[in-house]
Amino acid sequence: MRIQEQFDALRAKKEKALIVYLTAGFPTLDGFIQSLKETAEAGADIIEIGIPFSDPIADGPTIQTSSQIGLENGATLPVILNAIRNLDLKVPLVFMSYFNPLLAYGQDKLLTDMTEVGVTGLIIPDLPVEEAESWKAAAHSINVDTIFLVTPNSSDDRIRLIAEASTGFVYCVSLTGITGARTNLSGDVSGFLDRVKSHTKTPIAVGFGISTPEHILNLKDHADGLIVGSRVIDAIRNGEDLGKLIRELKDATR
Repeated sequence: MRIQEQFDALRAKKEKALIVYLTAGFPTLDGFIQSLKETAEAGADIIEIGIPFSDPIADGPTIQTSSQIGLENGATLPVILNAIRNLDLKVPLVFMSYFNPLLAYGQDKLLTDMTEVGVTGLIIPDLPVEEAESWKAAAHSINVDTIFLVTPNSSDDRIRLIAEASTGFVYCVSLTGITGARTNLSGDVSGFLDRVKSHTKTPIAVGFGISTPEHILNLKDHADGLIVGSRVIDAIRNGEDLGKLIRELKDATR
């Protein structure tokens, strides 16, 4: 399923997208697959699969730790691609990866192998849009969406540039800093989202710090999607009822 199709379907139901991040290989390879299935069944609309990397500079302690565990469990790109090959989750899947593992795997081979296993979106947080033309062109040629990040510090010109390069959705970082669950969201997040929306018709989704149904309720009128990552990883680590958490978060998008 393509990302845009999911946003169109949700818009018709007057819902916003719940986008859930899971680290591949965490807490184990089998546990990751179980979390994928449970997350999709509980109502996640789009799932980001984080590719473990040794130096995840944009991520806070929670995702850093899960990434390290994923690496220790052998969650390399070939292993991840093979593990999800026969899944039929009926929701769009997006790879979120730092650039080095993708470069080592190979651009064209990766994009081809992604489409073969049903992954239709790609986020590379450390690849600047100005240096991404080759990846963007190759991805679009086989209907893989490229999703770029904007921050509250982005100028209007840069927001326009990133929005033009993004398909599927524009990833709006809610704060200046690293990922991590938070009790309160800082700054004028809604104003930032409205500013991004004024520059694009592509759906926008907000992440970094989104942790509670209340966060979603407060922001859903300003975004098309809400991204929850560290809170979900914490829940898996702590043995919480993952399905219950996803259902509560999804209910807030309606």
